[in-house]
Amino acid sequence: MRIAYGADEATPTTDSVAAWLRASGHQLVRELVGAPWPSVGAGVAQAVVDGVAEVGVVWCYTGTGVAMAANKVAGARAALCVDADTATGARRWNDANVLALSQRLTTEELAREIIGAFASGVPDADELQVIAGLEPQTHSAAPHG
Repeated sequence: MRIAYGADEATPTTDSVAAWLRASGHQLVRELVGAPWPSVGAGVAQAVVDGVAEVGVVWCYTGTGVAMAANKVAGARAALCVDADTATGARRWNDANVLALSQRLTTEELAREIIGAFASGVPDADELQVIAGLEPQTHSAAPHG
């Protein structure tokens, strides 16, 4: 799987998880490490939306900032997940395509569990229809006259 990967700060955990992903056969693309959290979130999300990566993984201290920045990119659906069950649900029910993690709360072992669940998750087609119905609709104005 092609994964866009970013963290606002390189830590032993973010570095170890990146190495584990590579060793597991994933290709890390558009790696953004050490950039400001808004750039990390938006950059990784853009790589996913552009099709450069299938999913994204972003880290910041709380995970909230990178998730919010990622969600500013049209077509990105970032979810802050603190456990594997939440990651599974985010993929299945919400078609999340960017996983946000907290550097403060997430250990290397927990990150592996969460990312594993997220990467192997499959969106539910019925749920996708519900989400698609929430997308803003554009209306073209017909000329009056």
